[in-house]
Amino acid sequence: MPHTIVTDICQGIADCVECCPVACIHPGPGKNALGSDWYWIDFSSCIDCGICVEVCPVEKAIIPEERPDLQKTP
Repeated sequence: MPHTIVTDICQGIADCVECCPVACIHPGPGKNALGSDWYWIDFSSCIDCGICVEVCPVEKAIIPEERPDLQKTP
């Protein structure tokens, strides 16, 4: 099952983007509720490796389940 970036918790640090082996994490347009840049995971290409969860310094910004209700997807 793909992982989810919780859009309104993401702070745009992007450690997850650099470590993703399948390049399924993309920048979102504009700013989130925190006024930060944000990223989203393409559920169709995520391989559920979990590396993004391990490297993200923002607690609960990435969760190990597919939750489109928590992730804004352009």
